[in-house]
Amino acid sequence: MRTLLGCALALVMSAALHAHHSFAAYYFEEQSVSIEGAVDVFELRAPHAWVYVIAPDSEGRLQRYAAEWANPTRLRGDGITRETLKAGDHIIITGSPGRTASEYKIHLKWVRRPSDGWEWGGRSRGRR
Repeated sequence: MRTLLGCALALVMSAALHAHHSFAAYYFEEQSVSIEGAVDVFELRAPHAWVYVIAPDSEGRLQRYAAEWANPTRLRGDGITRETLKAGDHIIITGSPGRTASEYKIHLKWVRRPSDGWEWGGRSRGRR
């Protein structure tokens, strides 16, 4: 019984460690990029929220970018809800680029919606 319990505990711990990864493993944290485009989908889910944005790449071609945001608990504490970003919202995202350029991923550090001045990042987390 003890062996079975030990194996179960090891399995749970390994899954938890895998779920909580280092952003530096997937993003160039020392670099910064910005994209400007329209929200396609906003997912406020664990372990991290995601914002999918249709924006032009460096060649001017429209791409679907995946911006990995903070965890939902932190975001809710900053006033972010599922209704904060809606499909079609024009936003500007700044963050660290993904290590695999063809994946069009960004570790979101700052987001702004010019239409109403709402922004999140730095000192202004979820403020209008």
